[in-house]
Amino acid sequence: MKEMTAELEAGEVEEDLVEQAYEALDGKPNAPKPQTKWEKWKENFKRKGWILVFILPALIYVIIFCYAPMYGILVAFQDYMPGDQVLGSNTVWVGWQNFKTFFSNPNFWDYFVNTFLLCIFGFIVGFPLPIIVALLLNSLRSKKVKKGLQILYYAPHFISLVVLVGMLKLIFGSDGLLDQISIKLGGDVNGLKLFLSPEAFRPLFIFSGNWQDFGWSAIIYLAALSGVDPALHEAAKVDGASRFRRIFSVDLPAILPTIVMLMILSVGNLMSCGYEKVLLMQTSGNLETSEILSTYVYKFGLIGGQYGVGTAAGLFNSVINVALLVIANFTSKKLAKQSMW
Repeated sequence: MKEMTAELEAGEVEEDLVEQAYEALDGKPNAPKPQTKWEKWKENFKRKGWILVFILPALIYVIIFCYAPMYGILVAFQDYMPGDQVLGSNTVWVGWQNFKTFFSNPNFWDYFVNTFLLCIFGFIVGFPLPIIVALLLNSLRSKKVKKGLQILYYAPHFISLVVLVGMLKLIFGSDGLLDQISIKLGGDVNGLKLFLSPEAFRPLFIFSGNWQDFGWSAIIYLAALSGVDPALHEAAKVDGASRFRRIFSVDLPAILPTIVMLMILSVGNLMSCGYEKVLLMQTSGNLETSEILSTYVYKFGLIGGQYGVGTAAGLFNSVINVALLVIANFTSKKLAKQSMW
């Protein structure tokens, strides 16, 4: 047996030597050369490059409206007035002076805390709500009821902010529906006047915003749930799992990657409340809680003419969002083994 093994090995060595000699004489290897990364990329682009055509409109939009205006960040380091050149011989550079002016504002910490509390409470209430709604809608057996509820939940999304705040004032404002009911029931003759109450601003802002958007946000999770294999539910039924148990054991793990991605994006925009709705709901009585960083940028930057200080405040807010995005992505990568990059 050992002799046969030795003969086979000797034969294989001879065949290798013959092949090497043939390649040396012919100059052509038996196997093709491995493709380089550049060659593989070119081949894939020829086969699938046409798909990129569909991305072009979105890419052009992002470049024009997101990346092109970023040079305006330089205004935060200038004494800028409308009509001045952002980059030119007459540009007046002031360094960090605009940031010092912003941070030395006696109301800076009030603006920062108001922004943080408004956004963090909105995130705590608003992020899990679409997930719960999507899971419950997906569990409904009647398709007619499911479609009816979806339309009912989606409809508020198409109401403009001006109309929404007008509805809030008709219900919760001075002489509104709630005030009239309170007076009729023997309450204070002056009414509740919730729009003049600093304590009522955050609940009104957060719950009205979530009422308007939770149904629309649930669409993404419903789309992810539509890809769940029905065989998993059938197997769970055979094992005796209840409908509630199947939500936690089948549906929730299926949409977990989507939840993680949207959570990271939400944390990245945590400090971005927007100023439109806040300004519409703002009154002389609730300024204590309704004055936030974005309204500061609007009032002092655009209305007050302090463009450099307003840009510095906006840049400060954006830097915080970027830091939160990086932290959320790193944390998700370590704990959930999923991340955006």
